[in-house]
Amino acid sequence: MSVLSLLLAVVLYGALLWTGRQVVRAPSDRLLRAVFLCMLSAGLSFPFGLPAVVRLVDGLTGDGAGKLLQNLCLLGAVYFLGCFFIHSASDPATARTRVRWHLVPFAATAVVASAAMAVTPHVERAHTYATADMRVPGVAVFYLSAGAYLTYALAAALFWTVRYAKLASRPLVTGLRMVVAALSAMVPASAVRECVTLVRLLDGGVPRPVIIGAKLLLDLAIPLFVAGVVYPGLVTRWASIRLWWHHGRAYRRLAPLWAALHRAFPEDALERTPAGHRWDVLNPRSVHRRYYRRVIECRDGLVRISPYLALEAATADADVPLTPEVAARHLRSALRAYASGEDAPSEAVPVALPGEGDDDLESDVRQLIRLSEALTTPR
Repeated sequence: MSVLSLLLAVVLYGALLWTGRQVVRAPSDRLLRAVFLCMLSAGLSFPFGLPAVVRLVDGLTGDGAGKLLQNLCLLGAVYFLGCFFIHSASDPATARTRVRWHLVPFAATAVVASAAMAVTPHVERAHTYATADMRVPGVAVFYLSAGAYLTYALAAALFWTVRYAKLASRPLVTGLRMVVAALSAMVPASAVRECVTLVRLLDGGVPRPVIIGAKLLLDLAIPLFVAGVVYPGLVTRWASIRLWWHHGRAYRRLAPLWAALHRAFPEDALERTPAGHRWDVLNPRSVHRRYYRRVIECRDGLVRISPYLALEAATADADVPLTPEVAARHLRSALRAYASGEDAPSEAVPVALPGEGDDDLESDVRQLIRLSEALTTPR
C-alpha cells in the first residue's frame, strides 16, 4: 500500500466514523444519512483493492467476486453522493422522487455487471483494467456497464454540486468547490476510460499517454474529492476546539474572582452536576457549561456586593470611575463589610461593565477577567 493510499484510508475511515456519529445523533437527517452511506460504500470498497483481501474473497466465493464487490461499492458511493446533492437542492417530496429515479440506472448497472462477471470464463476474471482482454464479451460488458454508470453518476453529481454550491455559505462552499474541481476531473477521466474500453473491444490501439493521463486525473481527483467532503466538518470541528480552549482558559482566569464571591455568597451557586457523575468533567461539552455558570455566578456576586464596593471606593477614591482595577482594590474590604453584617448602604451599582457599544457576552467576560486578574496583581 502506497503512502497516498494509506493517507486516503485514514481520512476516509476518519470521515466515516465522524459521519456515523452524526447519524446516530440525528437519524432522520437525510443529508447526513446520504453522506454516511457514501462514505460507508467507499470504505467497504477500499479493502477489495488489496491483493490479499481479493485472494481471500475469491477463494471463498469464486474468482472475480472481490473485483465485482469493489466496483459495486464504488458505484454505490457515487449513487449516494448524488442522493446527497439531490436532497440538498430539492424540496423533500421532489427529492424522494428524483432519488427513486436515480436508483433505476444504479440497480440496472449492478445486475448487468454481476451477470457479465458470471458469464466471464474463470481464467479471464483475475485481471486488472490494464491487463483485461476486452475482446471477451463478459469482460467488455462488465467494464462498459460500470464505466457508463460511473460517467453518468459523476456528471449528475457535478451538476447538483454546482447548483448546490450557489446556495451554500462558508465553510461548506469551500468544500463544495473542492468537490466540483474533483468531479470536473473525474468526469472526463471516466469518459476517456470508457472510450479506451471501446477501442480495446474493437482490437484497436490506445496511445499510452492517454491511459496515463486518465489515471493521473483520477489519482489527483480522488484525494481532492475526499478532502472536499470532509473539509466543512474539519473547519467546524476546529472552530469548536478553539471555542472549547477559549472557554476553558476564561474559566480558569475567572477563578480568583469567583472564589472570593463564592465564599461570601455560597447560596448563589447554580445547580451542580450530581456527585455520581464525576466523569462529567472529562466531557468536552462540560467546559462550556462550567464557563457560563462561572460567568453568571461572578456577575450575580458583583451585583450583591456592589453597594458595599461603591461605598469603599467612594471613601478611598472619590470621583474615580469604578473600573475593574479600582473595584479590585476595594473588593476584599467590601466583602468584609458585608460579612460583618453591615446594612447595604445603597442600591446595586454597575461594576466592571463593558463600554458603550460593547453589549455582548464576550465584552462582559473581558471586564470580569480584568477584575479577576487585578485581584492577584501585587499592589
